[in-house]
Amino acid sequence: MSMATLKAALPAYARDLELNLDSVLAGDLLDEQRLWGAALACAMTTRSALVIRNIADEAGTHLKPEAVEAAKAVASRMAIHNVYFRAKHLIGDEAYQHLPARLRRQVTSAPGVGTADVEAWSIAVSAITGCGVCLESHERSARGAGVSRESIDEVLRVAAVVHALAVTLDAEAASY
Repeated sequence: MSMATLKAALPAYARDLELNLDSVLAGDLLDEQRLWGAALACAMTTRSALVIRNIADEAGTHLKPEAVEAAKAVASRMAIHNVYFRAKHLIGDEAYQHLPARLRRQVTSAPGVGTADVEAWSIAVSAITGCGVCLESHERSARGAGVSRESIDEVLRVAAVVHALAVTLDAEAASY
């Protein structure tokens, strides 16, 4: 299983998706670790078993084991934070912003995985879940860690394409 498996499963109407998938995976704005860590964290965020399995298999050929674990940790942590911080924001009562989160955040880097990668992956996951508070916070942190706007934009493209891949393939599987 691999990206070829996912592309082969795409229906004819998803030609744009296939082209965009090729484009983001061949892009030169992200190094291999940032690209495949983002793809893996995004795949987990989609909850699509097919997409997770295939992207995890492919990511494992591009990432060191510690980067695989860090990307998974980011997806897991952001699953908590995106819900919590988005909900506090959407309630619209400023008083909630002053209450402590009391949520742990221990994964800020790992051996061989710096803060810049973790923040970029957090942006990608937050784009899929739609947490504006997390997007703003992690964008500031990523920029502070030296990540360019162009790289952040590329991570957003990865998130959009991985999400669309999961939506399309899961919809096709459900229609049979």
